[in-house]
Amino acid sequence: MTRQEGLREEADAVLQALVGGSAQLRSDQWTAIEALVVEKKRVLCVQRTGWGKSAVYFVATTLLRRRGSGPTLIVSPLLALMRNQIEAAKRAGIAAETINSANIADWNNVYDQVIDNKVDALLVSPERLNHHDFRDYILPKIAAVTGLVVVDEAHCISDWGHDFRPDYRRIRTLLAQLPQQIPVLATTATANERVTADVADQLGETKILRGSLDRESLRLCVLPFTRSADRLAWLGEHLNDLPGSGIIYALTVGTADQTAEYLRARGHAVRSYSAQNESDERLAAEDDLLNNRVKALVATSALGMGFDKPDLGFVVHVGAPPSPISYYQQIGRAGRALSNALVVLLPSDQDLRVWQYFTSLAFPPEQEVRKILGALATADRPLSTPVLETHVDLSRTRLEHILRVLDVDGAVRRVQGGWTLTGVPWEHDTVRYERVSAARQAELDSMLQYIATDACRMKFLRDCLDDHGAGPCGRCDNCTEPFVSDSVSTSEAECLSRHLAKAGIELSPRAMWPTGLPRLGISLSGRIASDELCDAGRAAARLTDMGWGEELSRVLAAEDQRIPDRLMELAQRVLDDFVRALELDVPLAFVGIRSRRRPALTESLFEGLCSRFGLPFLGSVTAPNPESLDKRSNNAGRVATLHTGLLPTASTVESLQSAATAVLLVDDFVDSGWTMTLAGRALKRAGANRVLPFALATTGRRD
Repeated sequence: MTRQEGLREEADAVLQALVGGSAQLRSDQWTAIEALVVEKKRVLCVQRTGWGKSAVYFVATTLLRRRGSGPTLIVSPLLALMRNQIEAAKRAGIAAETINSANIADWNNVYDQVIDNKVDALLVSPERLNHHDFRDYILPKIAAVTGLVVVDEAHCISDWGHDFRPDYRRIRTLLAQLPQQIPVLATTATANERVTADVADQLGETKILRGSLDRESLRLCVLPFTRSADRLAWLGEHLNDLPGSGIIYALTVGTADQTAEYLRARGHAVRSYSAQNESDERLAAEDDLLNNRVKALVATSALGMGFDKPDLGFVVHVGAPPSPISYYQQIGRAGRALSNALVVLLPSDQDLRVWQYFTSLAFPPEQEVRKILGALATADRPLSTPVLETHVDLSRTRLEHILRVLDVDGAVRRVQGGWTLTGVPWEHDTVRYERVSAARQAELDSMLQYIATDACRMKFLRDCLDDHGAGPCGRCDNCTEPFVSDSVSTSEAECLSRHLAKAGIELSPRAMWPTGLPRLGISLSGRIASDELCDAGRAAARLTDMGWGEELSRVLAAEDQRIPDRLMELAQRVLDDFVRALELDVPLAFVGIRSRRRPALTESLFEGLCSRFGLPFLGSVTAPNPESLDKRSNNAGRVATLHTGLLPTASTVESLQSAATAVLLVDDFVDSGWTMTLAGRALKRAGANRVLPFALATTGRRD
């Protein structure tokens, strides 16, 4: 037996320990392993989901470790992926550990084990590469001893990739610190030729192994609906007809929650899953799906990469992702160990609005960046993100995204205590941003073409990924007769109608003042005083809800008008339920927040509610000019604009001081919640016994 044959036999034995049975490496998997273990090369594997990319790096890790190499460093994007990989590693006798936001207490112990050569593989998130302690003190030590570096979901390195992440660009710095002989493996299932070339360029001299991206088990179909709510009815009627258990993807958290709520009401065993769930909730949901205790998880893209259930029978999308490439990534969860798995896309006209919102957040406008750099330039110490919020009119989410981009660009640096300038000049790369924005728009157009095409759907996706030579799959709804019914029975439609007619969303009161208000000359901080705090209130519906939310969105976006009768009846019904549940020992009265943007709507809302409930109207609080609020995107800025401008009229104050009164504070629309919070505070200070917020609509947003 030759040395190469002996190594191949050893590699197959490791694979069998990893996956069980008498499995053997395929020739392309062995080619990658040989390049890493024997030739010590940098390798980029562009292979379909389910091909076995994790098997390549775990087998290579074992072979390298047996030959005296240091531990493998695996950069992995999601906790779900890390958990699955660690479990797989343990099956093969590989000692694997992870560093992520969910196990902070274990970090120091894990670091020590890595340095002491007691760990075979360390999995870290790309964000960890940019944590100041890890970047400055731990990473150089790990880089000095590592025997293999793995970059999983490597398309995230490229800003041409469908899921580009700024922190992934730190990997170029990491690779530059490695000794020349350390092999590197980058893996992805979703890279077209442009992304492949970009990733290979960042890796350096690279061996590219690209295979067919066909997924022979997947049967693709599209069922377009005009009304987004009709998709719920279809799921309610047909979910049990879908094979096995699966994933229902939604574009937003609100849609995921509402879909799961309706399906549970129809007796289906489902759970919702998003980044807003606590870590233990997500773990429990994953475990329920893995063990078939639920029919489906209704998930956002938080479950997009890394979840590994080989017998997943279906993937349904309630709303189309913004590109065929990201769609291919998500449907790749299904049918890995099955001969047949069903993939159903349920698009609607509402998807475009969601796409446009996420596209608007892609790249930082130069003016916003200059404000951040200017604030840091005048500071005599590092500035935390909450303090920076008081200098710029950006939401917390937007600000943090821009800071990560600037950090990767080398212009700022996260240190103990916050952010500081590095002294490296920063230039807005307008040409590159415009190029990538044009590519994103082309992807949106391609997704619309996918929905409308009468040609083979799998071939369409493979063509988008530059998988040349793809022919018709013979399995999709365009290659065969339609195999999924789009019918919805009258009884299901009536069930949906009754479900959507339900209304009423709790408005949780703000309890904490934004950090940094004293820097704006406002002496408010910490918890809002209990005697100035609003009670929990109600909104008729969320704007993101199917049904009432869509109707409210149209009315609020249109020219100012009196409230339509249907919405007036909705508001009265929700408020009636709310008031009947209250246990008040003082009289109840109305106070309105007058809108400068929609005066006719708010006036008619006040009139209708007063008439319906026969309660006194004590007057109003006038909201600030909407243009002044539109320019304030973060919490500190909004409070600074509102805190002296939301005062009740003299007659309202007189009424509140003359008798103990509970106030229903009525507004048309609640976004951040600060208008209600500050108007309620003013009413409490004026003598209101309790303040109960009520609004027609809410976004449910809390930055």
